[in-house]
Amino acid sequence: MATLIAHNLPHVDVGDEARAPVARVENLSVRFRRDGRDVAALRGVSLEVRPGEILGIVGESGSGKSVLGLSLLGLLPSNPRLLVEGRVLVHGVDMVHAPPERRRQVRRQHLGAVFQDPMTSLNPTMPVGRQVAEAAGSASRAQELLEAVGVPDAAHRMSSFPHQLSGGLRQRVMIAMAMAGSPSLVVADEPTTALDVTVQAQVLALMRSLCDERACSFLLITHDLGVAGQVADRLVVMYGGRVLEVGSTEMVLRSSAHPYGLALLRSRLSLRSERGQPVTTLPGEPPDPASPPPGCPFQPRCGLASAECSTTLLEPRPVAPGHLSACRLSPAELAARREPDRVEMVPPHPAGGRGRSGREPVVRLTGVVKSYRLRGGRPATLAALRGVDLEVASGESVAVVGESGSGKSTLLRIIAGLERADRGEVVLAPGVRPQMVFQDAGASLTPWMTVEELVGERLGRQGDRAWRRERVRVALARVGLPAGVARARAAQLSGGQRQRVALARATVVPPGVLLCDEPTSALDVSLAAVVINLITRLRRELDMSVVFVTHDLAVGRMVADRIAVVHLGTVVEVGPSEDVIRTPRHPYTRALLDAVPEPGRPLGRPRGEPPSPLRPPPGCSFHPRCPVALPACAHPALRLGLARLPGGIEHRVACLRVGEV
Repeated sequence: MATLIAHNLPHVDVGDEARAPVARVENLSVRFRRDGRDVAALRGVSLEVRPGEILGIVGESGSGKSVLGLSLLGLLPSNPRLLVEGRVLVHGVDMVHAPPERRRQVRRQHLGAVFQDPMTSLNPTMPVGRQVAEAAGSASRAQELLEAVGVPDAAHRMSSFPHQLSGGLRQRVMIAMAMAGSPSLVVADEPTTALDVTVQAQVLALMRSLCDERACSFLLITHDLGVAGQVADRLVVMYGGRVLEVGSTEMVLRSSAHPYGLALLRSRLSLRSERGQPVTTLPGEPPDPASPPPGCPFQPRCGLASAECSTTLLEPRPVAPGHLSACRLSPAELAARREPDRVEMVPPHPAGGRGRSGREPVVRLTGVVKSYRLRGGRPATLAALRGVDLEVASGESVAVVGESGSGKSTLLRIIAGLERADRGEVVLAPGVRPQMVFQDAGASLTPWMTVEELVGERLGRQGDRAWRRERVRVALARVGLPAGVARARAAQLSGGQRQRVALARATVVPPGVLLCDEPTSALDVSLAAVVINLITRLRRELDMSVVFVTHDLAVGRMVADRIAVVHLGTVVEVGPSEDVIRTPRHPYTRALLDAVPEPGRPLGRPRGEPPSPLRPPPGCSFHPRCPVALPACAHPALRLGLARLPGGIEHRVACLRVGEV
């Protein structure tokens, strides 16, 4: 990859002038006038981006990360109610106060941008090659850029439309467009949030290569500390529109000098997190930007705060060479007075397969096949599920993991009865009523209904008004929401509150099985920890089964007794969570684990691109990317079943080399 990039991108001479920061933010404050009130998005932010570095910006939603990125790009909305103080200098031009034409010139010559969802930035009616060519100046230059960012068969892909590409390829197209002008700085706002771990690993490796080879800098905005820790050279921790900590990635991750940084680190799940215990949570809510606290913005949630913290607003100050912190406590004092972890007091779930012996399955899938006929252009058939066998016992939690397009969501929809299998058998135990919780809670909540109406809707016509209201109050209290939320509508709630409302609605009538489709993937680490603990607690209190779809193996390990690994519509491995994570038997499972970002560990990724479900490979679906594949793995007549491993452990694998891997 590095050689390819160096060959196809124009040479950049990194001389003495480039040693100066490529961008400098000086005491930037941004306020929006909304409903007669000033909303403070940024409050006195100062930082710099150095040549050839990846600067990671981390923090919860509402901390001002995206507003900072838009300020650097000169893309703050041209709203007369916008109030901006301070400067944002890129190549000597103030990107918040300079005339629009001057800012456009700087963007063309020196800046690039990559946003979270490429589909909102790419024109769906134009081939991607033409879109890249508009930025690059010619079709030949566009093809060179696509090859440089690792798009396979770039000449052929030039004629593809965005919807015909995978999420990872679309993001690479966006990076190619961002690099078209040989920028000195690329602002990447949550570029990997919507991607699964293998595609995420490819995008992160590409960013690192571009920095190393071209001295191009990246401002990486993310809520995932694992992502930032994997590729960033330095980290900036933001909260409440303020910079609370700045330092090298190693410094911040190993010895954070601010209570907020420590809280984020303790809330983050990793493959090494202690299983069987509730996840550490960060109590309270981020500050209201319309009425920020007068002192440290983290003071209301900090267990180490003093009276001084509520009145004194500190600027980041040196605590070690290259390490700044806006806390009155020194690192030594922080270590001595370390705040105890805060967790919800719920019994830990057992580490083994709860309920697998002595309990009948509440869900049984046998040979389930589901395909979709695609219309428009040339008709095609998409194979979503290709003979899935899976059981979920009463009271058991099963995580279904795999890349995008593997059929995970289709599996849930078939269990829920929202889709019908083409072939195979789906059996639910008598009286079991599944309920789904979706990834985007906001999209699943009717916007004109109050929370009381949304949750009470599932009660049907049972009882009188007072009885229904009490049931709604109990359901909200069970998920940690006050009774006053019942009068609110979805738009008035935070992302974490909306997800809790979705859980209250799904459990106000206890279901036999709760179906969770990526309920934490779009949440900050602190909110994700709360939701994970909540689902674990509800499972115990209501004695229900859970099927939890996720692309995050660390999350799957924490919430589930067993993990089922799905690849291109087939289950390739299933077993106890800890056993699958610690001793994976299928090469695909190993590839997924290698791609999980862990600071200090090289980032691995499977070779090649995921095959299309429109044309699944013959034999084992993973064999084109498998490092240990045998010739027999590609045989069209090969039919792999799940073979049970010896030793009494209920761990099954679909691989010809299961005894060797």
